[in-house]
Amino acid sequence: MITVDSESFLAVVSAAALAALIAGLAGRRLLVPVVVIEILLGILIGPELLGVAEPDDFLDFFASLGLGMLFFFAGYEIDFDRLRGDPVRLAAIGWVLSLILAYSVGGLLALAGVVLSLLFTGSAMATTAMGTLIPILSDAKELHTRFGTYLLAAGAAAEFGPILLITLVFSTKGAIANAAILVAFVALAVIAAVVAVRGVGRGWPLLERTLETSGQLAIRIAVVTIFALGTLAASLGLDLLLGGFVAGVIVRVALKGREVAVFDSKLTAVAYGFFIPFFFVVSGVKFNLSALTEDPVKLLEVPLFLALFLFVRGAPAMLLYRRVLEHRERVALAFFSATQLPLVVAITTIAVERGHMRSSTAASLVGAAILSTMIFPLVGLRMRAGRTDSTAAVTSA
Repeated sequence: MITVDSESFLAVVSAAALAALIAGLAGRRLLVPVVVIEILLGILIGPELLGVAEPDDFLDFFASLGLGMLFFFAGYEIDFDRLRGDPVRLAAIGWVLSLILAYSVGGLLALAGVVLSLLFTGSAMATTAMGTLIPILSDAKELHTRFGTYLLAAGAAAEFGPILLITLVFSTKGAIANAAILVAFVALAVIAAVVAVRGVGRGWPLLERTLETSGQLAIRIAVVTIFALGTLAASLGLDLLLGGFVAGVIVRVALKGREVAVFDSKLTAVAYGFFIPFFFVVSGVKFNLSALTEDPVKLLEVPLFLALFLFVRGAPAMLLYRRVLEHRERVALAFFSATQLPLVVAITTIAVERGHMRSSTAASLVGAAILSTMIFPLVGLRMRAGRTDSTAAVTSA
């Protein structure tokens, strides 16, 4: 049975509320994403500082649900009509180039003795925190711009690609067994998508009516979809992230062509009001601060990995998008694409548990990811501050 530490639970929930309060009071004066405040407050209340919250199975359970919800929104924001063509093609090529760069750099670091595994270190560097960026881009009115289309595609590739790596490569099963399980999961997901599309098509009037009642049928069905696919993925030996991501894609496809502003608002309230902040605060609680502070040399790895994030994800953006984006837009895309966090936490956790990464290296990578979330989106927004009407127009399918 899972033992409930009510004091730790209350501390985490309070930290999430305090983070929202700080972000709300600061407004535009504090240009730091709320997720960063959540992580920092998690570190503050964690065992290495104030000690009012201790990581346990109960907190890990809710944090996992928050991570699943985070990747649900990463999948939910994918509009296939907008992203098809150049955005998807460039995003896929860009992520493959990033992976090549990441593994090359990871190999050099492994030869130098800085890291233990080029595979885990390289995979962590070739990600993008699209789920974290979506609220920032939404607040900046960038999600539905031409630039936002290319960024969403790049971010989707750099989230879905690493999730597949986690599924196929990092699992304890063999590669053939993993591939077979993945195919089975995809087949079940396609069936679920077909059922969802037909069900929503026939029952949308009922779902729409309940959005303003205590029943909230549409929201409950969406939550069941997220947790059901997450459970299915986990039961098949796949990663929870894959289930959340696919659930988001299915819900987006099922709602295609319908007015979903109220639905979006209510689902966002459920996810960002509780589940997702829980993940980030708990990530702060579990952050191994002493692994960095005990050895000052390890602190140098933090700016090193921060620079490598920008190199691995930013270089392909600067190279591949020359014909479709202006220079300032490509710089902005590079910084946004180099913003990392959730998958870095997931990959480093797996690597440490299996003995393929030192806890100090994991702390350095996570620390660099936190800094990337604090710094890179601000630079990207700065680059986009002078955007013209032509670059801000919504693209047509």
